[in-house]
Amino acid sequence: MSAPGHRGRRQAEAERNDRALLQAAREVLAADGAHASVASIAARAGVGIGSLYRRYRTKEELFQRLSALSLEHWNEAAERGLADDDPWRGLKGFITACVEFGQGSLSPVAGTIEITEEMAASSARGDELLAALVARAHEAGVLRAEVTAVDISLLIEQLGTSPLLDQLRKQGRDDLVGAAMEARARLVTIAVDGLRAVHTEPLPGGAPSGGLFTERWARAPEPPATGARGSGRAG
Repeated sequence: MSAPGHRGRRQAEAERNDRALLQAAREVLAADGAHASVASIAARAGVGIGSLYRRYRTKEELFQRLSALSLEHWNEAAERGLADDDPWRGLKGFITACVEFGQGSLSPVAGTIEITEEMAASSARGDELLAALVARAHEAGVLRAEVTAVDISLLIEQLGTSPLLDQLRKQGRDDLVGAAMEARARLVTIAVDGLRAVHTEPLPGGAPSGGLFTERWARAPEPPATGARGSGRAG
């Protein structure tokens, strides 16, 4: 085998392993939350822990990569939605694409990882795109007047995870996964149709603030050290 061919095969294998790791990390996060272990992620992906650490030096780095990819997907889905001539179809397509991607599955790591410049820039761009989708739908009269961009962000997060699917996958019940996915698609359609302007009953409470969705991503300060060193920072 030639050296270039060997390198090509190794690169393809590394890319497959990376995709498997990212998917496994998303699934383990959904099931176990922010305390998901590296060992569980590697086992779910079918690779050794050494392979994981060769690609990602820390668990935080892995979660940052997942977050960056999730934001990238959000923005691409929003751009496709804006490219659709039909404001309602564009908004619905955006929501559905984000839900199917599992956009809300990363919420457990909020406040536990450092926000990189790439993540911050993508998030700001995503806010602009969603605001444009919402404004266009309001102007067309197809979206309930009181629905905000934050409402839609929170809805996507709620629908982006499925306890039933997570449970079935954890149990290895592949025979039921297809039916569960169909049931989930029905529920998503029911929920999204609730955004239409045809509904006359007002939504309860006031509109949620943007901080409700974003401020939990701010990394919490470490508690002061106790004991002989008083309130100084440990180490």
